[in-house]
Amino acid sequence: MDDNPYGFASPDDKPIPYMERIRNYYTTLGYGKPYEWAHHSDTPFTPLKKPVSESRVALITTAAPYQPGKGDQGPGSAYNAAAKFYDVYSGDTSVDHDTRISHIGIDRLHTSQEDSNTWFPLPMLRQLADEGVIGEVAPRFHGAPTNRSHRTTIEVDAAEIIRRVREDEADVAVIAAN
Repeated sequence: MDDNPYGFASPDDKPIPYMERIRNYYTTLGYGKPYEWAHHSDTPFTPLKKPVSESRVALITTAAPYQPGKGDQGPGSAYNAAAKFYDVYSGDTSVDHDTRISHIGIDRLHTSQEDSNTWFPLPMLRQLADEGVIGEVAPRFHGAPTNRSHRTTIEVDAAEIIRRVREDEADVAVIAAN
C-alpha cells in the first residue's frame, strides 16, 4: 500500500526560511531592528501594448561590475561589502560584461554563484532576441544598487532606472534581483 498516493514531498523537504534568516541577519549586524521587506498592498498591472516577440526588453540587475582590487568576488566568495556600488550604472548590451554578486547577502551554503545567467542573463536575452522569442534587447542594461533603504531605492534609484529604461524606449523590463 502506498503511504503517499499524491506524491507529496517528505516533511523535512521544505523551503529555506529566507525571510526569517534575513531578519535575523540584519539584527545580528546591529541594525537595531529586523529587515522589513517592502511590499505594496496593491500591485499595479499594466498589460503589454504588443507581444513580447515584438517588444524591446530592458535588463535590470543588482549584480555589480567586477572591480579588481576589491577582494574576492568570484564564485564561492564570501560576502564582500567592498564590491558594493551605490549609484545606478548602465552598460552596452551588445558586448559581454563581467558582473559578480559577492556584495549580495545570499545563501552561500545552498548556491554556487557559478551560473551568471541567474544574476545577469544578458547572453540569454540576446539569444532569445536572435530566436525571435523577444523583439530585441534594449541598447543598455541597468544596475540597481542594493542600498537597503526603501526611500533611496524608490525615490532615487528606481526613478533613475525608470528614466533610463524610458530613454532606451524599452517596452518591458526583466529584473534579475539577487
